[in-house]
Amino acid sequence: MQATLTDIDPFDLPEWLGTGDVVWRADAGLQTGHLVRGRLTAETVPDGSTASEEIVCDLLAVDEAYPAPVVDDATRLRVHQAWRHGQVVIGEHDSRMVLAVPGTRFGPELVLEALSRLARAVGARAERYAALLRLG
Repeated sequence: MQATLTDIDPFDLPEWLGTGDVVWRADAGLQTGHLVRGRLTAETVPDGSTASEEIVCDLLAVDEAYPAPVVDDATRLRVHQAWRHGQVVIGEHDSRMVLAVPGTRFGPELVLEALSRLARAVGARAERYAALLRLG
């Protein structure tokens, strides 16, 4: 079954994604396939007190085609065009935010590149973002 992606405007995302240190944490290992579930977290300091912020954020590789295509051709083309121009498609799938990227599987380099492009989209420096990957 093909995923339906609804675009999310980076300006509609929580402000803390662009102002603090953010960590993307994988819920499972990268070898889970074309969809890796995870979440973005940050420690914020509003009015001198520390609070933890979190938003789900999955990674979706759109080129997986077996046993069925992951996304429709128009979405796949849009993801590839955005990537070619140094951007990442931010969307919603099954009430979860996803970063859609070209490819069929994820390795550490692709995860870091997707997060770097997310940081740029929300006006943050890539150095403020980190990834916590799981083995297996």
